[in-house]
Amino acid sequence: MHLPLNALRAFDAAARHLNLTRAAQELHVTQTAVSQHIRNLEALLGKPLFRRLPRGLALTDEGQSLLPVLSESFERIARALEQFHDARPREVLNVGVVGTFAVGWLLPRLRAFQEAHPFVDLRLFTNNNRVDMAGEGLDCAIRFGDGAWHGTEAHLLLQAPLTPMCAPAIAARLHQGADLAREVLLRSYRSDEWSDWFTAAGLAGLPGPQQRGAMFDSSVTMAEAAAQGAGVALLPARLFAREILSGRLQRPFAQELQRGAYWFTRLRSRPVTPALQAFGGWIREACERDQPI
Repeated sequence: MHLPLNALRAFDAAARHLNLTRAAQELHVTQTAVSQHIRNLEALLGKPLFRRLPRGLALTDEGQSLLPVLSESFERIARALEQFHDARPREVLNVGVVGTFAVGWLLPRLRAFQEAHPFVDLRLFTNNNRVDMAGEGLDCAIRFGDGAWHGTEAHLLLQAPLTPMCAPAIAARLHQGADLAREVLLRSYRSDEWSDWFTAAGLAGLPGPQQRGAMFDSSVTMAEAAAQGAGVALLPARLFAREILSGRLQRPFAQELQRGAYWFTRLRSRPVTPALQAFGGWIREACERDQPI
């Protein structure tokens, strides 16, 4: 079936405004033209798309089913055409990212960056915070720590305090911090985190149950183990917001442990390219808008 583009545009505008006059103003045509396009489209489809009311329009069931499909299609066309207006050549940007930050923060927002900066050909290399930017040919890296790396310019992105997190079945039996003595505590390669959390929670004398849990080199895998009931993990809650909202992980205690933050870093010896400037500016602004859960 051949459907004229102008008629589809007229329907999309009228359906969003539910007003022929405002639709005509958006499309820079007359109200009569919009009305005629819609009548032609309804005739081709053999279905009414609007109900005419004394003070405007209302979508029929057919119109309601057609609108989101058309709106998404027009948005995708607009995004594709915008790329032709960017005269800059595509530029490769190699970015090293701590796996926890990549999965918990960057990936859900990656599409927004790509749409805003289509000239950047982003290459992501995940790691467990052990990274050699010069040796690995990275233009920049997102790292966890105190921001003090030799020869590196670092900009603070996110604070990420650690807090105990576990599956709901385990959280249900944790009423106070001392109850952790009966649980398996999962560990990272930073072996002093649990003892420091106990001290911050006023439980420095608690026996060492943390010695019983498995050790992980990635918070992502440790979080998955915790969600599956393997034990309690110390995790940055703001990077596991989806797991908390879905109920797979819970925070039994409010006590947090500050051990570092996530930083956007680059070697001072490496020149700032347009792609590096675009990505660095975007991620810093996005993190400033982000709020802890």
